[in-house]
Amino acid sequence: MEYTDQLQRNVVLEKAPERIISLVPSQTELLYSLGLEEQVVGITKFCVHPDTWFRTKTRVGGTKQVNMDTIRSLRPDLIIANKEENTKSDIEALMQEYPVWVSDIHTLEDAYGMMAGIGAITHTSNRAAAMIAEISQDFSDLRPLSKPLTAAYFIWRQPWMVAGGDTFIQQMLKACGIQNVFGELTRYPEITMEQLKASHCDLVLLSSEPYPFKEKHMSELQEILPEATIQLVDGEYFSWYGSRLKGAPAYFSGLIAALDQ
Repeated sequence: MEYTDQLQRNVVLEKAPERIISLVPSQTELLYSLGLEEQVVGITKFCVHPDTWFRTKTRVGGTKQVNMDTIRSLRPDLIIANKEENTKSDIEALMQEYPVWVSDIHTLEDAYGMMAGIGAITHTSNRAAAMIAEISQDFSDLRPLSKPLTAAYFIWRQPWMVAGGDTFIQQMLKACGIQNVFGELTRYPEITMEQLKASHCDLVLLSSEPYPFKEKHMSELQEILPEATIQLVDGEYFSWYGSRLKGAPAYFSGLIAALDQ
């Protein structure tokens, strides 16, 4: 059987996969939601959901540096990867030995396509389709801010890094009615505090991941933008594009309600 991944590559499997390795945290959680407990044999050290898998499944390294020997010992018949989260060299090396299905996600539609594609290749299409329908309806029902706000969304500190305009985070901000002041930049650029001050943004969002921003970091930025609202947010709802999206619209609704006050 032949399947097409999001790099438009053909991935050939002789039968339904029985030994899957996931190199992408949000897609690991998706595999769990699709009921693939027995089939998933390996995950990364950053695949923290579900907790039972994090504690019991074999870890094959990180998303950026996989352990090839551990992967070989697991004898996978399918590896799930992502263009951005995994390194090109790792993916290309794995492709020499195993079927590798690669996602490439920038929009909500891309996320739906990934879910459908993984559903197809793992023979769980019906479950995937039901999940897509549920998430799509919930996003359709989401009501954005009554008055749009401008914001900077920080993912890292020292150096300070924000989400740019060609990211999945950007799409989630738009769904909330939030305009990214660094939307003209690409990927996750470093910015200076001078750039932040010059942006005059209404809102600064500090993500819980990959940098674990806490309340102590809020005052640091409040001094630079005394008029702005500084808000800690759950980064998984803004950047995880698997089954975590099932809870995203409800989370965003709560955030929107708090900001609309």
